[in-house]
Amino acid sequence: MDTYVLQLFENAGYFAIVISLLFNITISILGVVPSFFITIANISFFGFGYGLMLSIIGEALGAIVSFFLYRKGIRKFSGKVTIENKYLKRLSETDGLSAFFLVLGLRLAPFMPSGLITLVSAGSRMGLLNFSVASTIGKIPALFIEAYSVYAILEWHWKGKMVLGIVSLVLIVIAIRKKKNLEA
Repeated sequence: MDTYVLQLFENAGYFAIVISLLFNITISILGVVPSFFITIANISFFGFGYGLMLSIIGEALGAIVSFFLYRKGIRKFSGKVTIENKYLKRLSETDGLSAFFLVLGLRLAPFMPSGLITLVSAGSRMGLLNFSVASTIGKIPALFIEAYSVYAILEWHWKGKMVLGIVSLVLIVIAIRKKKNLEA
């Protein structure tokens, strides 16, 4: 997929930035499609600094647009969905500074689905401005790690090999733990 996006960027010229942002917004609205291939394309095409900045802006805009759209549509489903995660449940029942820090913390948590955080935030009493700032700040560390990993692997120096090895080990450990938990 990232090859297709790179070709699209090359053919688009100056509009490559707009296309990247539109891809991020669309992925955020869908809520289940991973956005890493856009980050890969951004880093490959625009370089590390500009690619990272564009990914952060795209993810922030995507979260904001998704929050707005989810909030508009959430009234149809309110009361029909139960939330099991204690942090998401607390987020759904809070507002103000507490909601701000919950979104920030959830964005920093690894393996917490971004679309789910946005959906629960949209169903809460949290305001758009608080959500936008907390969500954007919370996404920056993960995007930086993702972008640096991509960059290191593209450059394929010893750092890239080290990052790939560590990520592989972490994924193997997670898979083994999940399998043990399922068997227990």
